Amino acid sequence: MNIRIKYESCSYLALFHTEKVPDNSSGDLACDSYNLYKEDVALLKRMKVQAYRFSIAWSRVLPKGTGKVDENGIAYYNNLINELKANGIEPYVTIFHWDVPQTLEDEYKGFLSPRIVDDFRNYAELLFQRFGDRVKFWITLNQPFSLSTKGYGDGSYPPGRCTGCEFGGNSGTEPYKVAHHQLLAHAETVALYRAKYQKFQGGKIGTTLIGRWFTPLNATSDLDKAASRRAFAFIVGWFLDPLVYGDYPEIMKEMVGDRLPRFTPAQSDLVRGSLDFLGLNYYVTQYATDAPLPKLPSAITDPGVTLGYYRNGIPIGVQAPSFVYYPPGFRMILNHIRKNYGNPLIYITENGVADFGNLTLPDALADNGRIQNHCSHLSCLKCAIE
Repeated sequence: MNIRIKYESCSYLALFHTEKVPDNSSGDLACDSYNLYKEDVALLKRMKVQAYRFSIAWSRVLPKGTGKVDENGIAYYNNLINELKANGIEPYVTIFHWDVPQTLEDEYKGFLSPRIVDDFRNYAELLFQRFGDRVKFWITLNQPFSLSTKGYGDGSYPPGRCTGCEFGGNSGTEPYKVAHHQLLAHAETVALYRAKYQKFQGGKIGTTLIGRWFTPLNATSDLDKAASRRAFAFIVGWFLDPLVYGDYPEIMKEMVGDRLPRFTPAQSDLVRGSLDFLGLNYYVTQYATDAPLPKLPSAITDPGVTLGYYRNGIPIGVQAPSFVYYPPGFRMILNHIRKNYGNPLIYITENGVADFGNLTLPDALADNGRIQNHCSHLSCLKCAIE
């Protein structure tokens, strides 16, 4: 098992402005890496970081999604990449992190339309042309599950669509269409890179999936065991099965039926094997228990599973502000992927934990909670590798 860990940038664009943020704040400024990238890179070098993952904003280089290039955006990313390389830090570039240019949303509803596939591929080719001489690791998509289910299943991410949402939508069909078009956009982009750029640029290309593990709430219940398998199929296998085997998991095809798009034979061949590496974002393991299917179909409830962090009021792992983390699940999902998906090269592209608020400065600097989190996950990673 070949696994490496990457550092994730906080500089990608805000998902919403103020209307969807509880305290009405915005991400307009955030960590301001646009202006402070040299200081950021100096800090990374001081930390002896060897690789840095960041996301390129589609509309920063192509304001309308297609057509005229914004050379100011290109210059910023060139400067950042050059600064990283000059300091011995390898850039890992995420091509798409959920920010569809508004023009494409207005023109044809973004990833709801198959038209996005060609526009995405053309956008990616611009990046290969301008940055591929120095960027050797490309990540096409970040967590396509999140865009599909949160942008079109419950409306909590842009564009805020769902059944009953203010902006319209259908939670039982749109998430599956968006996922399908993301997979095709990824596959077309990989095919382009391999055909035109990989040989002389010498890079690798893959994608990053949500890496969540599931264990039965009742360890002796066959129903809960089946629920944990369905949860994995609908959250991870939804994307990993096509990328490795060229088709969706059988349980998804059975339960979702005609609402799940189908790959043509040519599309299946295109998607299958379209990974030089797999990026994995692992944060949590959850208990899974069997649940009845609701009358109204939704990609969120279609698996017929209830997920949670507690059994009889006891957390599965270590309590954190927004979730409970469980390092042994990290080892379990890595071993599962190795055994069931052809042992792909894996890069750990995200992992971490938040702090409880109102820490004193000495406590924040000691950072004991995060040290414990990193050490325990690295220990389980080491076990998986061995």
